[in-house]
Amino acid sequence: MATATEHYEDLLADRYTWMLGGDIAALAEEQSALLRGLGVSPDEFDDAVAVDLGCGSGAQSLALAGLGFRSVAAVDTSRKLLDELARHAGDRSPVRTVHADILTALPHVAGPGTAGVVVCMGDTLPHLPAVSDVVTLLGEVRNALAPGGHLVITYRDLTRPLRGTDRFLPVRSDENHLLTCFLEYRDEETVMVHDLLHTRTDGQWSMRASSYPKLRIGAEWLSARCRAAGLEIVHDATGPRGMHVLHARRP
Repeated sequence: MATATEHYEDLLADRYTWMLGGDIAALAEEQSALLRGLGVSPDEFDDAVAVDLGCGSGAQSLALAGLGFRSVAAVDTSRKLLDELARHAGDRSPVRTVHADILTALPHVAGPGTAGVVVCMGDTLPHLPAVSDVVTLLGEVRNALAPGGHLVITYRDLTRPLRGTDRFLPVRSDENHLLTCFLEYRDEETVMVHDLLHTRTDGQWSMRASSYPKLRIGAEWLSARCRAAGLEIVHDATGPRGMHVLHARRP
């Protein structure tokens, strides 16, 4: 069993953008529309930083830059994905990549009360090792946000277990690649994610597999933890791609 960081570095980082559809510009525009629809804008803040926790290859970071934030801190544990994001962003982008753990990065990239928005999207939050870490992170977010600042989280609610063959989830395929996910429910707090990547080279198929634990975070539980951290819930519903969208603000 690998950690989430090891799993991505060893198996998924090289295929991350591909497994999301392959078009980073289209993905960024989709995320920009989502954030804009939630009312996220730099206009209500003076020089506030935007923070993307678990940025991956950068769809949300690029969206935040496109919305007009003049400083975007893109945090991830994968150097491969950060390097890819830097290539997408270009030299003149306000996006700066930060190689760090999302649980400890915030105090280093945003001083108290300086962040206009913190996003943790694309099912990143369940990668934390324990539910207590989620509570810790929400406290860090509350401290980093400026008054009126936004928190946007998108994640999959895995609290209701799938049964039988419903646990096999096709992710993406093309003529030379096939990525399938299998979920194994271990206990009330975690699900084991098994990713199987089949690759065809010179007509021969090979398979690589890796597994890591993911937290089962319930929507009601997460909303309650946000309120306990001093955040007000603005929006809490299932959104695009089956992701649950939580939008909260610091009063």
